[in-house]
Amino acid sequence: MTSHVTDPESGNFSGYAVPGGRYRAHRLRGPAYFVILGIWVLVLVLAMMALSILATQVSRSPTRYVCPPDCGSPPTGLPVATNPRFFAADGSFSVSYPPPDTAYTVTKDPTGITAEWNGGDGGTLRLFSEPARGRDARQVAKDLLLDKFPDVVTAYELPNAILGYQPGYGEVADDWPKGIVGNGTRLRIILVVAIKNGLALVAGAVGPFRQFGPDFGPGPPSAANLAIAQDMGKYVNSFMWRGDPLR
Repeated sequence: MTSHVTDPESGNFSGYAVPGGRYRAHRLRGPAYFVILGIWVLVLVLAMMALSILATQVSRSPTRYVCPPDCGSPPTGLPVATNPRFFAADGSFSVSYPPPDTAYTVTKDPTGITAEWNGGDGGTLRLFSEPARGRDARQVAKDLLLDKFPDVVTAYELPNAILGYQPGYGEVADDWPKGIVGNGTRLRIILVVAIKNGLALVAGAVGPFRQFGPDFGPGPPSAANLAIAQDMGKYVNSFMWRGDPLR
């Protein structure tokens, strides 16, 4: 049975009448906040995993080298392509050397190149070959140093020395000519040797010792302390043994 109350002054409002009895109201459940949050987190994790997989498929991972012994490939460019090139008479090796319009006086012999630097502090650059005769690169370097500079003193070894993109041995040493006193006569010597096919190829530089610092040198910190060494690098990896691919 339904009744409709229309008198607003009585304080009653429109409604429905039901038979007398006991009734139970069902409890209403509130929003499941933790469930909704968990679903969103799951969706985000799945989306991130999908994007990560997609990224690995689209772009390749960069090639990583452990140098030495795997020192990768030489640059695709030819940084010394404009320089002349010395070829051994027997074709055993070749190397680039300073062009004639630079501050070098270049002389050739059957073993390689001697370039005297006429500017700055001066110095000598040698790019040549030496039969290995069963020696390793370290022993070849030691023999050459003692032959030319009997009183030489090792300053430090060059880590991960490479010549012609071939792992080898490098050393920086000092020598004081006999009979001359004074720090200005101290000579700094840099020697890098690598061996392949029984032939040792050698890049050497010698000149007055001069401390590198903010006011002199290549800019970045360097312990070379030899002015001509700043021009030596581009010739060290221009060496090629017989059979090496063009680069």
